Amino acid sequence: MAIYMFEAAFTSDAWATLAKNPQDRTEAVRTLLQGIGGKLISYYFAFGDYDVVVLAELPDNGAAAATAIAVAAGGAIRAVKTTPLLSAQEGVEAMRKAGEVNYRPPS
Repeated sequence: MAIYMFEAAFTSDAWATLAKNPQDRTEAVRTLLQGIGGKLISYYFAFGDYDVVVLAELPDNGAAAATAIAVAAGGAIRAVKTTPLLSAQEGVEAMRKAGEVNYRPPS
C-alpha cells in the first residue's frame, strides 16, 4: 500500500458549524479510509492554506482519488490537495533510476 498526504480546507459554513458544535473528525476520516480499503495514520489540524492534514495508507492512486472526490463532494471542504509520499528508500531508488535515464534537456 502507498502513503498519501491529504490537505483540506474547510468552507466558512463548515467552520461555523464546528464553532457551534466542536468535534473531532478523526473517526469520520478513519471510517472513510477503512471503507475504501485504507488506514488512517494521523489526523492534524493546521494553520495556513489548509486546515487539516491527514496521512493515510491506501491501496492505490484510484483509492486516493476516490477519497479526495468523496470529501470534496460532501460540501464541507473548499479545497483538497493530495500528495503521494515516498519513503526514504523509495526516494533513493527514484534517484538511482533517474541517474540511469538517458535524458537531454532542451538547449
